[in-house]
Amino acid sequence: MPRPLPVPDELASRPFTAAEARALGLSEKVLRGSRFRRVFVRVWVHRDHVMTREDWITAASLAVPECAHLSHVTRLQALGLDVGPERPFHFTVAGDLHIALDDMFVHRTEVLPPLDSVGVTPAAAFIQYCSTARLIDAIKVGDWLLYRQYATIVEIAELAARDPWRPGASQARRVLPHLEPRSRSLKESETRALVVFSGLPVPESNVDLVVRGRWLGCVDLLFRLWMLVLEYEGRQHAESIEQFGKDLARYAGFRDESVAYLQVTNPMLQRPRALVGRVHRMLVERGYDGPEPVFARRWASLFRPIPSEGGAMASTRVVKVDASAPRRGRGVRP
Repeated sequence: MPRPLPVPDELASRPFTAAEARALGLSEKVLRGSRFRRVFVRVWVHRDHVMTREDWITAASLAVPECAHLSHVTRLQALGLDVGPERPFHFTVAGDLHIALDDMFVHRTEVLPPLDSVGVTPAAAFIQYCSTARLIDAIKVGDWLLYRQYATIVEIAELAARDPWRPGASQARRVLPHLEPRSRSLKESETRALVVFSGLPVPESNVDLVVRGRWLGCVDLLFRLWMLVLEYEGRQHAESIEQFGKDLARYAGFRDESVAYLQVTNPMLQRPRALVGRVHRMLVERGYDGPEPVFARRWASLFRPIPSEGGAMASTRVVKVDASAPRRGRGVRP
């Protein structure tokens, strides 16, 4: 019995199409053997390969026609952003398609948004995301894109103004005034949004704190007038010995210079009113005499989808994808 053909190294650790396999000497009959598994129509992986989120997005991109462009939350996930459900995978096309692929949403539009080598541009994907997102999530995602320079406020604003008919355009314009390009993490952005939408003062984001000529560190959120710092403590702070040591030294410096600080954790963010109340009490202790937090209409808007201006009808719709149409090349390249 002849020995099985060796698996080419370039196919051992990523999704690939049947056409790619044929070009490297592997027939579809070989792919249907026990060494491979199919993840989408004409898209395969080696049986030992563990699929990551990026791999699934790549595989989905390989499964759809060339005219279908990665979009919406899936395009944001392709950048490495951990937000939203992993499925369905979202694509945008111009014109009609007639397809049936599991776990795919294909949105039809008369005019395609701006494109790059991966799909729609991050700015366009953000506008699409805003069409259904809660305000607090849109703020977090917008901050993330701005800090990593995947998009700019001007780019998003100009695109929303140029194509005001696109779903999400008016919602994105509502989000832009609340974005902070200096916010380094989703949790920092979430903390800031909770504080600001309760009516408390707006803290500075990621600024160097210097007291009496002594640099105490770059802090997440700073109420400078009251010398109160908010620091989000993620899992990495506890799991990294080096980071843990730096944190201890920084907090010791805060105490030396009479800087108050609050270490914000994920369980605290899950009780947002209690967190804001604690921040308010600490501000009062430091001399704040402004308004108390208000948990009313503005606060509630954070946790709801962003309303559109004028209630314009969406001008994209979901269609099916033709599984027999030509396939893409290598897929996602963030």
